[in-house]
Amino acid sequence: MAVAGLDELLARGVRGARVFVRSDLNVPLRDGAIADDTRVRASVPTLARLLEAGARVVVASHLGRPKGQRSEALSLRPVAPRLAELLGAGVSFCEDCIGESARRAVAELGEGHCLLLENLRFHAGETKNDPDFARALAELADVYVNDAFGTAHRAHASTAGIAAHVERAAAGLLLLSELEHLEVVRTPERPLAVVLGGAKVSDKLAVLEALTPHADVLCVGGAMSYTFLAAQGQGVGRSLMESDRVPDAKRVLAAAEQSGRRLLLPHDHVVAQKIEPGAETRVVKEIPDGWMGVDIGPETAERYAEALAGARTLFWNGPMGIFEVPEFSHGTARVARAAAEASATSIVGGGDSLAAINQLGLGDRITHLSTGGGASLEYVQGLVLPGVAALERT
Repeated sequence: MAVAGLDELLARGVRGARVFVRSDLNVPLRDGAIADDTRVRASVPTLARLLEAGARVVVASHLGRPKGQRSEALSLRPVAPRLAELLGAGVSFCEDCIGESARRAVAELGEGHCLLLENLRFHAGETKNDPDFARALAELADVYVNDAFGTAHRAHASTAGIAAHVERAAAGLLLLSELEHLEVVRTPERPLAVVLGGAKVSDKLAVLEALTPHADVLCVGGAMSYTFLAAQGQGVGRSLMESDRVPDAKRVLAAAEQSGRRLLLPHDHVVAQKIEPGAETRVVKEIPDGWMGVDIGPETAERYAEALAGARTLFWNGPMGIFEVPEFSHGTARVARAAAEASATSIVGGGDSLAAINQLGLGDRITHLSTGGGASLEYVQGLVLPGVAALERT
């Protein structure tokens, strides 16, 4: 899909123009302060380039799910000082994202200055992609830049609707980088190894169906692996398992066999009776009654690591176990180290997968750390992302 990038936009000049940037500043807050500023940092390169070019930069984002209601706990106000610190420039804050106060704040904005608008999702029109709300946002803009890859798979007013009401639209540096790196998974250098984890088959059924015949080897971990094991007639004890998805799992397994692809499932497991730090664990080949699988076992972890070692392209999304409990995190950590050691173009996405990479200090050994879990999954399975389609050149 051909979209204009930031360099192309800057070549045409933006000095004095009101540039509306849809960033992803959906950061975790704790006691009113930013707990992790990764997304703020990721937004800085695009904003810095625009400020240097003399644009009047208007930044918009959502935070959490306020469902159209104003919530002080989900205000973007705490983000403004951190954004200013990272940019090395002043960032003013507006108490709303549309209306008179927003129009006045933008009108007062000087060249090379930045304004952060309040949470877009305080208005129900954002997630509904309401045309009137999209037009109200566009009133603040001469130029539109989407740099929020994490929400590019959502047809919201600020990611899709607004683009129809501005003369110029472009992809920011982060969005463009994500598309370029994820395209490698669509058209990979082979072998392509895919690792998918997480809780539910239902959450990742579409990507499982798309990637099973596409990947040379697909390693399945996390709780969703127990649905696959149940589909093979294995006992899973008290493990999380979606009985209504067993037919889907059988269909994916049949597709792998028919296409000659390797779909790997755990053959040993870390099990526990309680999901809590310090819980007693065992490593077993068969999950006993009364116990639940909480991580892939060490033999499985090594088998998956071996699959990654032979890859030329690698895509990983989702943990191998209940990663937030230290005793249940070893499988995910082993896969993280294998991804870092692989002689492959490696793309990692999803919150727990990224957390594992970062906790182990391996981020600089991964080709690309994707900021969008859901968006990356939709893109690699070949779906059109509404936030990208809105930028398509006509």
